[in-house]
Amino acid sequence: MPSKEELLKTLTPIQYAVTQNNDTERPYTNEYTDNFEEGIYVDIVSGEPLFSSADKFQSGCGWPSFTKPIIDEVITEQQDNSFNMNRTEVRSRAADIHLGHVFDDGPKDKGGLRYCINSASIRFIPKKDLKKEGYDYLNILFE
Repeated sequence: MPSKEELLKTLTPIQYAVTQNNDTERPYTNEYTDNFEEGIYVDIVSGEPLFSSADKFQSGCGWPSFTKPIIDEVITEQQDNSFNMNRTEVRSRAADIHLGHVFDDGPKDKGGLRYCINSASIRFIPKKDLKKEGYDYLNILFE
């Protein structure tokens, strides 16, 4: 993991606030809400692959929403009772950064989950760039 000083240099203020301080972007103002290009979304800090566009859907909540992670083990969950709410926070396994929350109001035919993720905690890699970025082994997700 990069040091706090390194993260302050490499992340934007909103990326740092979200990933390190469990902040949340404002709805409909983030980079990936309306992105439906084929590709993957990786942890902004570690680069670990987290979500695929094949599992992304338009939820109308204002943040990127996915039905599942690429593999379950890349996500950790913990109870979040902040703001007098009872939610399940999702964090990345490798960098242990705040990603967002998971809810049980997703598409029933896809398992019923909605991973509501902050764009500031992820980076999109288009399918055409998977090989160049070292993720060509994930092309199988789009076959």
